[in-house]
Amino acid sequence: MNSKKIWLSSPHMGGNELKYIHEAFDANWVAPLGPNVNGFEEDIEQFLKGDVKIAVLSAGTAALHLALIECGVSQGDEVICQSMTFSASANPIAYQGATPVFVDSEPDTWNICPVALEEAIADRIAKGKTPKAIVAVHLYGMPFKVDEVMTVANKYNIPVIEDAAEALGSTYKGKACGTFGRFGVLSFNGNKIITTSGGGALVCHSQEDKDKAVFLSTQARDNAPHYQHSQIGYNYRMSNICAGIGRGQMEVLTDRVEARRKMNKFYQELFADIEGVMVFTEPGSDYHSNHWLSAIIVDPKITGKSREDLRLALLEDNIESRPLWKPMHLQPVFSNSPYYGGKVSEELFENGLCLPSGSNLTDEERKRIALKIKEVFSK
Repeated sequence: MNSKKIWLSSPHMGGNELKYIHEAFDANWVAPLGPNVNGFEEDIEQFLKGDVKIAVLSAGTAALHLALIECGVSQGDEVICQSMTFSASANPIAYQGATPVFVDSEPDTWNICPVALEEAIADRIAKGKTPKAIVAVHLYGMPFKVDEVMTVANKYNIPVIEDAAEALGSTYKGKACGTFGRFGVLSFNGNKIITTSGGGALVCHSQEDKDKAVFLSTQARDNAPHYQHSQIGYNYRMSNICAGIGRGQMEVLTDRVEARRKMNKFYQELFADIEGVMVFTEPGSDYHSNHWLSAIIVDPKITGKSREDLRLALLEDNIESRPLWKPMHLQPVFSNSPYYGGKVSEELFENGLCLPSGSNLTDEERKRIALKIKEVFSK
């Protein structure tokens, strides 16, 4: 295996990140506060448009945890969560001593099914427990069925926490993902559309909610000359250095989204003549995905090849690809949690594969990917 590795989704620096980092060093602002933190928050607010307030934090997981706390989730509560997602969408529910109630996906967007969602809520209420919140995910950058999900949530008066960790730059009916729910969650992990090396943000709709998040993320220190604490706090605030990387990355965010969308087009064209492979794309004009990751579904009955055949063939040529997220209701750690819906997410996991989607892939690398894929399906 002599070929250079082609990654699924690697960091892609713009060049101006160092300018902001140097400014932080020169001014000795390296703490979890400073001009870059404020500037990065303002940059995101402007990008998302709408009346939002941003709190930048150490991780998207931290943002989701604080959103649950602000929604009043505590020991013994239940929180509905999309099953088809990464574990970071569900873990903070457990941090709060609450139980996740998992809901299946629908086949159009691969996200939380509004029908199964309502079934779950009605059944939990019948069992004597109204869910405290709903965690809905924009999977791989694809907006969930916002109107339908919000209609169900509003009917039962349950707040929605939008996990938009993978969806910065995606929109639904022209409005930014992350701005529909009671809270939105963003991630700037190393593999995301833009990165701060690690990091995330909480999208709030009031200054009060943002202030509460910042307070909790800085160890919940009361306003006193000495160290006094009336609440449990967390060390979740983003550093001024990481925020500097974020400021540089915000300058190239629209280019990054464009490049990822072009990668999705590349796969659509590549698989156009390969029967039995479906490329994951928007189900209609209301949806605009950043296509953070491009994914396919392989039908082994038609192609004679499985998702795993393709993954291993790519791996032989040092090309990284990965199965879709294994649904949370199938995870050993959540084996006792309730689940509602059918087999949509299980079938997606069984036959789905994420392909290299980085904004920094070269023409040469695309040729290598295309050659290997054609080779697999021509056999």
